[in-house]
Amino acid sequence: MNVFAEFQTRIATILRGIAADGRLPGDLDLARFVVEPPREASHGDLATNAAMVYAKEAKAHFSNPRQLATEIAFALARGEGVDQAEVAGPGFINIRLKPAVFSDVLRAALKAGAHYGQPAKKRRNKVNVEYVSANPTGPMHVGHGRGAVFGDALANLLAFAGYPVTREYYINDAGAQVDVLARSAHLRYREALGEIIGDIPEGLYPGNYLKPVGMALAKEYGASLVGRPESEWLAPLRAKAIDAMMAMIREDLKALKVRHDVFFSERSLSHGEKGDQVGAAIADFERRGIVYQGRLAPPKGQLPEDWEDREQTLFRATDFGDDVDRPLKKSDGSYTYFASDIAYHKSKFDRGYHTMIDVMGADHGGYVKRMTAAVKALSDGKASLDVKLCQLVKLVRDGVEVKMSKRGGAFVSLREVVDEVGVDATRFMMLFRKNDATLEFDLARVIEQTKDNPVFYVQYAHARCKSVVRQGHAAFPDIDVSAASLAREQLELLADEGETGLVKLIAQYPRQVEAAALSHEPHRLAFYLHDLASALNSHYSRGNSDSGLRFVNQERRDLTGARLALVTCLGSVLASGLGILGVSAPEEMR
Repeated sequence: MNVFAEFQTRIATILRGIAADGRLPGDLDLARFVVEPPREASHGDLATNAAMVYAKEAKAHFSNPRQLATEIAFALARGEGVDQAEVAGPGFINIRLKPAVFSDVLRAALKAGAHYGQPAKKRRNKVNVEYVSANPTGPMHVGHGRGAVFGDALANLLAFAGYPVTREYYINDAGAQVDVLARSAHLRYREALGEIIGDIPEGLYPGNYLKPVGMALAKEYGASLVGRPESEWLAPLRAKAIDAMMAMIREDLKALKVRHDVFFSERSLSHGEKGDQVGAAIADFERRGIVYQGRLAPPKGQLPEDWEDREQTLFRATDFGDDVDRPLKKSDGSYTYFASDIAYHKSKFDRGYHTMIDVMGADHGGYVKRMTAAVKALSDGKASLDVKLCQLVKLVRDGVEVKMSKRGGAFVSLREVVDEVGVDATRFMMLFRKNDATLEFDLARVIEQTKDNPVFYVQYAHARCKSVVRQGHAAFPDIDVSAASLAREQLELLADEGETGLVKLIAQYPRQVEAAALSHEPHRLAFYLHDLASALNSHYSRGNSDSGLRFVNQERRDLTGARLALVTCLGSVLASGLGILGVSAPEEMR
């Protein structure tokens, strides 16, 4: 039961009626207004901006938005479950519901159980979420971890909200960086055979994580590759090193409870079974007249080292919303990274994905406009791309920032952080801030068992719910504490403002799920869970000074039954939300 969606439908029906009278346009876009909790709880239970949103369209027949709001409010007030509907300010409408509505919400939530918050119907639009996609040149660092957790939680959220979701990892195995990886592995291979290699030459990867790769190569090839020209060993060692790095990355992801359905090879776009898909994508653009030969003006400010003033093969990206047209080929005739990205996203579109989400690092800001333009072009506007940038993670230990450098080898790996603080703390804290804001990850704080540690606070609230139910059943063994049975208790007895406040927060859960899914922002759910835990713990504390407010009332079996229903539902919602975030919901905290 989604109260907000129900009233969205009611208001839309009222607006259609006004349009049928000729006082609003018949083609009114009814997806523009919102129904949400009011900013102040004293204003009611729901609020809508419908009259404000359609003020322009209503101008011919309504002198101001308040007049339209008054008509909508009057119609709402006559509806089932509405106690009062009032116009506020320039035309907002505040709605107060009858208590029975929230009893019905609680019953519906108890009956739905783990499915509460999910839509009644599955959605048909397939979604592709690409995340992590770290270069296979070493283990993952904490920055990769943030994108991994964000993408995985977002995929969980979309699946819970009814979307068919594919989780994808794009293996960057075709660029110059994997040739550098092969050369670095070859150096470690020689080292494993006993050669003194000294300092790692500039430009190679110096990390010790390549030593096991070198040892494995020495075991497989013996000394057969020593002294041989690079042309003979580069390709096989590149493949071996990539496989070894991807195995390491998969283990890191597994430790973080991150999974993927598809691992897509960049190299397959030009050397796979389907032939040269990059060239085919460029040829398709050429046939459509959106590729031309031309020169680009030099970028403003300092010129990049790789900029060339020459005639190039260019994509008319500006026709699709980009700032400049983009080159598709380098001076040596090879494809640019952007051309490969076009072919890759065309592959996604050809596989039936009209909604694509790319989770990228903060350094990919320049990627957004060009790829949004490319997806618009390759799909004829039928597909959309949302690039979610994850800002940097500032790792702090003992009040001092821990620096990370993948190329320098002196970095803190993601696996080290997970091993130190645990997967639950890592995941929740990665999501307890919006993805486009820098995150300070305090290694000490995230393992504290205090209210200042958000993940502990939320998990503790869930464990508290389970404890209360056990206590209630011990006090009244005749109470069946199954959710279906508790739904038949006298829920109307939940009349204290703390109790009704908790029920109203439970009523918000389906809306929170839907809003977070539509905006592709799983952090909203983390914030909601923290608010829910805070409200629960606050009300629980009131029982310490007023025994009549305790969830288990030794004198009243009927009131205890109702309160156990509330607590059971709270625990279910907390467990559901934590599950979407990929965080466990313990029944006891030790």
